[in-house]
Amino acid sequence: MFRNQAIIHWILGCSLLMTILAVAPARAQQSFDNVAGSWSGSGSMKPSDGARERVRCKVDYAPKNAGQSVKMNVRCASDAYKMDLSANIDENGTTLSGNWFESTYRQGGSVSGQNVNGVIEAKVEGQTITALLTVRTKANRQTFVMESPGAWISQVSIDLVRDSR
Repeated sequence: MFRNQAIIHWILGCSLLMTILAVAPARAQQSFDNVAGSWSGSGSMKPSDGARERVRCKVDYAPKNAGQSVKMNVRCASDAYKMDLSANIDENGTTLSGNWFESTYRQGGSVSGQNVNGVIEAKVEGQTITALLTVRTKANRQTFVMESPGAWISQVSIDLVRDSR
């Protein structure tokens, strides 16, 4: 039972990671228009007591409010688990705020942080997880790392590439 609950917490943590991807414009401009479209990629997650496991993700971004907000949908899966997340993120200057909801496990929470020169430093919170994230976007590539010390999944790293149109 504990391991299943820990896996659910990991899935929610990945959901939170993907939420932050929405706030990483491809250039230093303060607009989400640069991330519009579909992105996909893979990476790994590190359980605190085990070997790394592969993770695959697909993200769709839809900017709104003249590029100052973005609505996104995220689907990620490991070999054994899947998640489906939606999020809304707003940017005011360099300050980020928003919310996320994962439909499979019916969990949600908040996002807060800063976007300075295209580098995101953020905190995501929900009932079952708190994590610190760093997101970098350069041209058509996004990378992020989640650190959640003490959690069953202590680290996640994913690389995304914009899909061809």
